[in-house]
Amino acid sequence: MRKRSRVLLFLALALASAVVLVPGAARASDHADPLILADLTPGLTGLFLFPDGDRMVFILGTHRALRADGPYDLEPYEFAIHVDLDSRISFTDAEDRARYGGTIVDPAGIDPEVTMAFRLNDDATLHEQRFEGLRSANGIRIETGVFDDPFIFPRFFGTNIIAIVVSVPRTAFPANQRDWLLWGTTTEDGELVDHVGRSNRTQLARFDILNTLAPSEHLPKIQQAHDFWERKANFFDQIGTYGQPVKSLINAMFAIRHYDSLPDVMIYTSRYPSGYPNGRRLEDDVVLLTCQVGECLLMEAAFTDTEEWPRQTVNDKEFLSGFPYLAEPWPAKEPARKGFRWGLWITIFLILLVILLFILSIVGFLCLFRKWRDRRRTGKVAATTA
Repeated sequence: MRKRSRVLLFLALALASAVVLVPGAARASDHADPLILADLTPGLTGLFLFPDGDRMVFILGTHRALRADGPYDLEPYEFAIHVDLDSRISFTDAEDRARYGGTIVDPAGIDPEVTMAFRLNDDATLHEQRFEGLRSANGIRIETGVFDDPFIFPRFFGTNIIAIVVSVPRTAFPANQRDWLLWGTTTEDGELVDHVGRSNRTQLARFDILNTLAPSEHLPKIQQAHDFWERKANFFDQIGTYGQPVKSLINAMFAIRHYDSLPDVMIYTSRYPSGYPNGRRLEDDVVLLTCQVGECLLMEAAFTDTEEWPRQTVNDKEFLSGFPYLAEPWPAKEPARKGFRWGLWITIFLILLVILLFILSIVGFLCLFRKWRDRRRTGKVAATTA
């Protein structure tokens, strides 16, 4: 009977591992982030910043895997790019420079001095814009609409995004400004729906917790997650051999790494040439660049998504040499769809997953209790015999 219960426990833990791995494997760039969305419209796909002559170019993308013609449900949302010009950045830590572009000295003090906010019509044209903190709004160029998805990743080749391209004269910023922190947001009725900072960050399962928080609140949340998952991993480790599948899953997907204690913002400085992780240019192969510093989930997916060899390292359409830089959109492949709520089904899936993990926790507790009881009985028998 005991052997059978152990086999059942092992199978249940293995099933939990397989179930939890499904959403992780489906993620790619910030395209699958956040996981729970009623529709794809407000989900941010990426943030870019690079200089072009005497101008700074910002690009914010939304609505991954777009294949349909409009109209789109854009009017409820405000899309914004926030820029912190005052936070001090150190460039002495080689690891932080390679992974993030630098080290933020006071993460709790991050606060935007500049905000560029936009509302779009349902046909993706510009409805209104709002600029705060710039020296001048003169000469700013804005282009919004449907464009080819610039992410160099086979799963999204042949698909589009909705993008906001903003070209700002360098003179709109302080003359001696060398360092920028920036991030993008989607809000609805003043409530934060999604966040994007450094590419290939919040799409990772362990960082989904940051999507509805301001950057100044990220580090306490990361520390809280570290403690939470460490306790869970230790619990399943105590079960013994049969708890190892879940412990391994937690360590692979959710455990906080020693290098994770930076908020999710993009760092850009004029001290070094532009290009990821110093800002992000359209041609940056972030799949390779992030893998080189330890995040290789996308690199494997880039091979499993296609049989093409070698792996494509350029976009599936050529970028424009000038404004608005993004490539022309692909023709629509399907009609506009409304009412299919991916978020509802994903929420149901997550609820079932939580129930499963709760059951597994109870089973694990019972196994630990049985071990403790057996050891106690063995000790009593030994004491009586003596």
